[in-house]
Formats: sequence, C-alpha cells, structure tokens
Amino acid sequence: MVGGGARNSLLCQFAADATGLPVIAGPYEATAIGNVMVQAQALGRVSGLEESREIIRRSFEPIVYRPGDPKPWDEAYERLSEARERARAADA
Repeated sequence: MVGGGARNSLLCQFAADATGLPVIAGPYEATAIGNVMVQAQALGRVSGLEESREIIRRSFEPIVYRPGDPKPWDEAYERLSEARERARAADA
C-alpha cells in the first residue's frame, strides 16, 4: 500500500486482517517520488526503471502489517451475506 492510506496504521492492519495477507506500507508520497524518478530518468541521472526502483527501495523503509485474527472479519462477512440475501428476497 502506498500513498496517503499507508499513513493510516489502522487501515493497513484492517486490510491485513480482512484479507489474511501481509500488507506492506510503502512511501506516503509515492506519486511525488515517482514523478521525481521519471524526471531523473529524462535528465539521464537515472538509467531506467530498475535503477529507480533500487533507489526507492534503499531510500524508504516499508512497514509490514501481519494478518491477525480473521474471525471478526469472517463473522462480519457472514452478516453482510445474510443481509444481502434478505434484501434480495424482499425485492422478489
């Protein structure tokens, strides 16, 4: 996850918990960093995409959010599914 959402640790942890996958939060200002790297490439200061990626990897330490207990997310999904079924039945 990059950009403004990566600043929100609760959002990152919820995403990891809900998906059951680790979430890697990268630079907050990903768009600006990408813009700088494209300009550096255009000026010949950086050889290309691979070098740009390496510079970014060395410059920003990612934060890894590990999945927690999926039970609350699974229960919420079940409640949502039941509510959708009730709404469909009411519309029929």
